[in-house]
Amino acid sequence: MTEADSALDQILIGELTTPVDPRLHTLVTQILGIARPLGVLFYGSGLRQFDPEGLFDFYIVLERLSDWPASPAAMLANHLLPPNVFYAEHEIDGQVLRAKIAVLTMQQLRAGASPRSADTTLWARFCQPVRLVWVRNPEAADTLLSIIRSCVTTAAGWAARLEEGAHPPEKWWEALFRRTYRAELRVEQSARGSVIMQGQDARYAALTRPAWQSAGLAFDETGGCVAPRLSTAQRLRAERRWERMARKGRWRNVARLIKAAFTFKNGAAYLAWKIERHSGFVLKLSPFEARHPLICLPRLLWRARRIFLSGMQG
Repeated sequence: MTEADSALDQILIGELTTPVDPRLHTLVTQILGIARPLGVLFYGSGLRQFDPEGLFDFYIVLERLSDWPASPAAMLANHLLPPNVFYAEHEIDGQVLRAKIAVLTMQQLRAGASPRSADTTLWARFCQPVRLVWVRNPEAADTLLSIIRSCVTTAAGWAARLEEGAHPPEKWWEALFRRTYRAELRVEQSARGSVIMQGQDARYAALTRPAWQSAGLAFDETGGCVAPRLSTAQRLRAERRWERMARKGRWRNVARLIKAAFTFKNGAAYLAWKIERHSGFVLKLSPFEARHPLICLPRLLWRARRIFLSGMQG
């Protein structure tokens, strides 16, 4: 391990082991049931600001896809286009906590963290602050740490190649997140990258130099600004590759949305919660609708439309 890797690990270990609200540990325990994955990673807006009325994002990392209960068709879908996603809610200390959970294997996570990956989905998420809220053993923790480090170095490498000039360290990351939001066809505007950075400038600034060193990038520093030493040809090659990745990424995310229509477990409950959260109206589900959201989707959408119309009419 290089000195730069050690410097990164010092920062990342502190983040991964930072305590979270105890209710989240209870929530994860209830989600897992008897399953024993390699680890559970917590990230996203719920980590940046705890909101018991919001949605918490978790990634369950498995040794094998067969370690998580799923139909053969769902496992095949997860093998071809990871991750599979599902929604869960549990009452914890009198408060209903809700979660969106993604499931994938350690091998899939490692592949998505690599600079060779053509998909930005994983490294763009896990270069951000992450908490390890459940882990099977120290060996799994060490492996997850190394993969999170790879996400950071991959992200930092792309940040260096996609911008020019000299900038304060944190500005390289802000520009990168604008790029990743556009590449992933996210519903949020690309300005969302600035939201991710809020209150985290010092964190990203501290990561920049060791991450570039770990990625094998030399750089210059002048007056608080840093500039990687890259030729015009290197930047052009990176730009061309990024454009190819972005085009494929948009189609890949469309495919994921289509896949989610068939594999998103408890999708009807998620839809009902979103409607209630954003409109204040309750979309009550029958037991059949809750069990068969895809079959009932047209009816659910029609009922949701009536709810919104009634709300607009007072």
